[in-house]
Amino acid sequence: MVRVLPSVRNTTLGFIVCLTLLPTLAAEHVQLLDYRLNEQILQVPAGKGGRVRLQTTVFRPDGPGPFPLVIINHGKDAGAPSRQARDRFIYMATAFVKRGYAVMVPMRRGFAGSSGRYVEYGCNMTANGLGQASDVRDALDFARKLPFVDSERIVVAGQSYGGLATIAMGSQNVPGVRGLINFAGGLRDNTNRCDWRSELVRAMATYGGTNTLPSLWMYGENDSLFNPELVGRMHDAYVRAGGEAKLVEYGAFRRDAHGLIGSRDGEKIWWGETEQFLKRIGMPTTELYAVAPAPSIPKSDFAPIEDVDAVPFLREAGKLAYREYLSKLSPRAFAVSANGAWCWAEDGEDPDVRALATCEAKGGQRCRLYSVDSNVVWRDDEPRKQSTMTLAASDAAAAPAVKGGSATVGGSTSDGK
Repeated sequence: MVRVLPSVRNTTLGFIVCLTLLPTLAAEHVQLLDYRLNEQILQVPAGKGGRVRLQTTVFRPDGPGPFPLVIINHGKDAGAPSRQARDRFIYMATAFVKRGYAVMVPMRRGFAGSSGRYVEYGCNMTANGLGQASDVRDALDFARKLPFVDSERIVVAGQSYGGLATIAMGSQNVPGVRGLINFAGGLRDNTNRCDWRSELVRAMATYGGTNTLPSLWMYGENDSLFNPELVGRMHDAYVRAGGEAKLVEYGAFRRDAHGLIGSRDGEKIWWGETEQFLKRIGMPTTELYAVAPAPSIPKSDFAPIEDVDAVPFLREAGKLAYREYLSKLSPRAFAVSANGAWCWAEDGEDPDVRALATCEAKGGQRCRLYSVDSNVVWRDDEPRKQSTMTLAASDAAAAPAVKGGSATVGGSTSDGK
């Protein structure tokens, strides 16, 4: 089994492990629209002359508004930004919609479905933050003109690279914005070509020198990218330069605190401090709208979840993977295909969707969910057995892929940016 250890960025800290039958295929980005939150996708003009279009997800309560607005800024996955999935921050978006907010999640230029080219400034962390902040500012200016947005009650938040962009944008004159929230903000350089930690500290000092907006910073003890010592240096530099920031250092969160706001359990950690911050800057915090629970797949009586031998189509490698899956954190999902392909996804957003999509892309044919969280959801309404020829063919396809026939890919892995 080949594992790529994830360095994490956002939304959506999660893991996906699959049997790879067709290694040349990649999982397609699945476009989800949540009717409970009136989710829609806009193309927001940005850049010189508005020629760039930013793929922007919008959530909002029922009714015409105007609603206070929170803009949530994303991090960066490993690999080409254009292959990054559209970020939704569905758990955080739900918490804010319940409290009467509209929510916007703009994908910056070159990311996901946005046009334009992603530009990085190497070890110049100050320039990196300001470059990303340009798109955030364009999205903000567009949002203030929308009829359902209260243009004078806006909060800007961001995670990882998006947190850096948020603090960078706050160093400029930003009308309508009352405060900034930085969740595990920063940027890591994996090339070891520079002292990127000191460059981050220098960037925060630069931003703090001109920032007049109050900010809340939240970092966890077991953040895989930014340890408490570095976080303290960044915060001290920002405050000494004149910036206003309350630093909240909470303890360890699940396997990696860097994925806090992309986790279903994250709200238990971040909402209390966020609520106090919002009250201080005159933003609403009372729940005003009910949001129906997300649809769930009914539990079946097919087999006990711990019965490894009951899982259809699995050979020995797949059974070992299922045993490993049983030790994973919830939310989680395990998918399987009739040709012996399998995939499990853990934590983050929509693990069932991620497991299915990646299983089908890697396995080359339809997959079905066997387990979601602690429930078996499989219903034995399709043939479980395959011919010897089919199994032999799938084994042959798996052999050249990687040793052990499986590879780790990430629903939210990254290069730490």
